[in-house]
Amino acid sequence: MKAIVYTEYGPPDVLQLKEIAVPAPKDDEVLVKVHAAAVNYGDWAFVRGKPFLVRLMGAGLLRPKTTILGADIAGRVEAVGRDAKQFQPGDEVFG
Repeated sequence: MKAIVYTEYGPPDVLQLKEIAVPAPKDDEVLVKVHAAAVNYGDWAFVRGKPFLVRLMGAGLLRPKTTILGADIAGRVEAVGRDAKQFQPGDEVFG
């Protein structure tokens, strides 16, 4: 699958489109195939690493801990974990 990733803090130039392995949902998670995504202030702050408080709150002091951005999405459920009961594969979701 393809994802926009970043491995260092900085301007939008640090973002890269890369091929990554498809993650398997944990027991209480769902895997969503994203059809639309939006960028919000949180994403922008994480890429820049500013304000510095973002780094201190767990984003990673010297480099990002989580390298894939995105929280505002819409798509279709591809797979569900063993304990996920509310959604089924094929359900359209947003969050």
